[in-house]
Amino acid sequence: MDEGKRVYFEAESDSMLTRGLAALLVEGLSGALAVEILKISPDFIQMLGLNQSLTPSRSNGFLNMLKLMQKKTLELAIEAESTTGPVTEKDAGIDGRSPGNKISEVKVLNDVKGTSPAVEIKSRKETIRQKIETMLNPVVLEVEDVSYQHAGHAGVQGGASETHFNLKIVSPIFDGKTLVKRHRLVYDALQEELQNGLHALSIVAKTPTEAEKL
Repeated sequence: MDEGKRVYFEAESDSMLTRGLAALLVEGLSGALAVEILKISPDFIQMLGLNQSLTPSRSNGFLNMLKLMQKKTLELAIEAESTTGPVTEKDAGIDGRSPGNKISEVKVLNDVKGTSPAVEIKSRKETIRQKIETMLNPVVLEVEDVSYQHAGHAGVQGGASETHFNLKIVSPIFDGKTLVKRHRLVYDALQEELQNGLHALSIVAKTPTEAEKL
């Protein structure tokens, strides 16, 4: 991240195809503000027709690259906010009434393996719902388990389940908070889960006013 809070990426791979796919993301995202990068939806893969040219495995790998880049962007943004203040949508030239399909996806990696059966009395989906309801007081909450789409991927141990979730949260708690701070609230609420097998989150976080405009 440079002094103007714009993010730049570099990527390398031994595979020519993987290197080419990474180059698309590096060229497309480098120079953008964090708030812009976090708003990118994977829908552009269909728009460009890449999904028709790639095997399912390559398509998933491409999406994982995007999620990793968004994760690293979020980390940089959180660090920058702690020292210089937030980068807002106004700074990025983004209308606060951005389309609802701009889903920010952040891949959260962790090396903790396994969970304690004594702790997981409820399913992870139920636990996520309960913690978000308690800490974020949402007026709308959708929790979707999409772990089946990632079975066998790197970082997903053996037959592990309930590792990947899509979240849609509409809460007044998000009023006046940047996208980065909204994500931080969600991660803080689910910190224990992230340390015990929850591998990745796809988050839509909106205020009631923003949700009404969709």
